[in-house]
Amino acid sequence: MKDRRKEQAKEWALVHYYQEQNEALLKQPLDSNRVVFIGNSITKHWFGFDSLFFTSNHYINRGIIGQTTPQILGRFREDVINLHPCIVVIGGGINDIAENTGEYDEERTVDNIISMVDLAQTNNIKVILTSVLPAVTFDWSRKVQGAPTKVKSLNSCIKKYAEANNLTYVDYYSHLADENGSFNPQYSEDGVHPNREGYLIMKPLIQDAINKLLNK
Repeated sequence: MKDRRKEQAKEWALVHYYQEQNEALLKQPLDSNRVVFIGNSITKHWFGFDSLFFTSNHYINRGIIGQTTPQILGRFREDVINLHPCIVVIGGGINDIAENTGEYDEERTVDNIISMVDLAQTNNIKVILTSVLPAVTFDWSRKVQGAPTKVKSLNSCIKKYAEANNLTYVDYYSHLADENGSFNPQYSEDGVHPNREGYLIMKPLIQDAINKLLNK
């Protein structure tokens, strides 16, 4: 039992999840326009819906299903810094609100995002912060209450931090949410994750932000 607990603790952030892909990538010539997307299932599923969006634009997808911001932060060196991208797109926070790894604390979530930004900038990586997507309930965590209010508040914090520190902020939320803070059903099947149409809304928003940073 002790060995199993040690192994679970060691793999809590799943730092080796993309080890083989990362090793293969590092054997290739360095791409000066490399962009890494790091996040949770919303990031990971994007590749499944539109792999060409990533492969044709030198975008690297490093999303892991269910992850919270402390877990994403825990693997930031392996999945971002060591890959030497010029830009990182950071997405996360909805699973914090869903309490996947413990009680939600907005300040702690924001601090985790700030720590990722600090790590990126220390390594000369430009940062794009993205909004949390809308949600009302979570099928896997029905005890959570007040998700729409928490999402709006967290997005406000991320946006304010980005503006105060001259960082690019991409607002997916306002394009995907309805007037009640729910995911517009046109863009999601489960109220949490985008469907193909949802990703098509997100795509030009993030691509425009990336292109502007690349051209600076």
